[in-house]
Amino acid sequence: MTASPTTRRPTRGRKLIIAGLVLAGLLVAADYGLAAAGEYQVAQRMRDKFRLADDPTVRINGFPFLFQALSGDYRDIEITATGVPVRDSLRDLEIRANLYHTRIGLSDLLSGNTRDARIDQVRGSVKIKAQDLNRLVNTVTPFTDMAIEPDTRPEATPTPAPAKPDPTKAAVKLSGNTVVAGRKIRITAYGSVTLVADGQVAVSVDDVEVDDTSLAGLNQVLGVVRQALSVTIDPGVLPFTVTPTAITVESGALTIEGTINDIPLDQG
Repeated sequence: MTASPTTRRPTRGRKLIIAGLVLAGLLVAADYGLAAAGEYQVAQRMRDKFRLADDPTVRINGFPFLFQALSGDYRDIEITATGVPVRDSLRDLEIRANLYHTRIGLSDLLSGNTRDARIDQVRGSVKIKAQDLNRLVNTVTPFTDMAIEPDTRPEATPTPAPAKPDPTKAAVKLSGNTVVAGRKIRITAYGSVTLVADGQVAVSVDDVEVDDTSLAGLNQVLGVVRQALSVTIDPGVLPFTVTPTAITVESGALTIEGTINDIPLDQG
């Protein structure tokens, strides 16, 4: 006669492990839920302050959220808004702000009461995309397919290279298509972008190349291109009234950025 196998009951240790896992899952869910509620309130506040058509994307970085909430110190709140218009010429700005050590109680955060909240430091930036630059230069001569790239040519780097490069100036390569005397040509321009007064960006062009050097009146064409591309861009005020201190060139965009210390969260 074969003995039937006995059913083993969960040991006390196993029950404790299962209970611990369930509790941990509930805590994680509660943590993410509270973080989402806090992010929603910040998004609502920033939508009003930045006068946006839609809520910006808000992310409270750092886990667990509860530890930050209990201390009233949120290490990094990241806010991003895209498709932001400024005046008639700029319609697709990307605004980003990182709020480091935002100090506000959990009850105030969840209720949207940010009156007494302060931030140790804000790093803000505005990204100007190629499409908006294309729209600006079209006021002088029609361009299509405008592209922005860093100028990586050796001659774009000063020799000898400065020990501390100027953060308010960067080398840029611009390219696009235009029509001259009924012929479509590809133009590539090399120059620089510089931060000037009131956070504006001045684009200057040094060299222009075309893919068809047989054009009649080539020098005149190059002069028109230089005039069209030498524009000054006014992206408006950076988020939280950050003072622009640097400009960088990346593929497809120009980015202006700066920092400000010890300000109220409600300072828009």
